Amino acid sequence: MYSKQPATLVRQQFWTAFGQYMRPVISAGGEKINWVNYKTGIKFIRISMQCEDGVAFIRIELSHPDTGIQGQQFDELLKLKKQFQESCGTNWQWLKLNSVGDKKFISSITACLQNVHVLNQSDWPAIISFLKPRIIALDKFWNEYQFALQ
Repeated sequence: MYSKQPATLVRQQFWTAFGQYMRPVISAGGEKINWVNYKTGIKFIRISMQCEDGVAFIRIELSHPDTGIQGQQFDELLKLKKQFQESCGTNWQWLKLNSVGDKKFISSITACLQNVHVLNQSDWPAIISFLKPRIIALDKFWNEYQFALQ
């Protein structure tokens, strides 16, 4: 059942609940981190999680405005695809220099869960069960291999 509360409030409640659920989980580097607002430490590279239009997804997003640098960063990750798949699994979509607007390109590695709605609180367990192991796996991968992009 969809909540009768405004959509913005329900989304905020979900991410607050997810953050509280993840709070006891320590990062691969051994420190407490903000899982909802994951910091990669590299400008123009972020790890994000979103829920919209019946899809939950998690991704590494490369957005360097210089497409040459962005392409090189993506290629460096591509060289680590075997290690990525060992850490994070194989059901990820790899897109290089995908056009997202007028002269703007994003490269990404994305995993999606279809047919879930963050506004439907009964979908929250499925969304959390999808996001939690993937953000933990991405953190492990990032902790081990981010040097390749610096």
